[in-house]
Amino acid sequence: MIAAAAAQLGIGVFKPLTDGERYDLIFDLRHELVRVQCKWAVRQGEVIIVRCQSSRRTAGGFLARGYTSEEVDAIVAYCAELRECYFLPISLLDGRRQVYLRLSPAKNNQTRAVNFAADYQLGAIAQLGERLSGTQEVAGSSPASSTTKAAHKGRLFS
Repeated sequence: MIAAAAAQLGIGVFKPLTDGERYDLIFDLRHELVRVQCKWAVRQGEVIIVRCQSSRRTAGGFLARGYTSEEVDAIVAYCAELRECYFLPISLLDGRRQVYLRLSPAKNNQTRAVNFAADYQLGAIAQLGERLSGTQEVAGSSPASSTTKAAHKGRLFS
């Protein structure tokens, strides 16, 4: 679903020919190539939960491991209930095992340290690529105003 959504937005999507890397896909955002790890996201009320780690069984039990900027540039999560993909730059993860994306404002109207889902929709990132490269090839369905956090200090992955 992630590859299909990206391709529909005009993002070049490539799959590595070999296994063993921590990323599943490479996105061509026209101004840079991005190593993407694909994840499922689940909705719980007004929050989308994205688990940002891999798990495997070892002789000593389960081993959970997060992602670093040396391994991936972003995690893209698909929420089946909403049929939406969310692009999370590695700078947002910063050693976290999961990220919460809010669908609506918190009841106490807190906005500090809150990640709003609309700011991370895959379409918003596609529009950012269009504006940065100056081409009309990439277009998303999200409004351009939804990219307020997407630039992340002038770069996608600072």
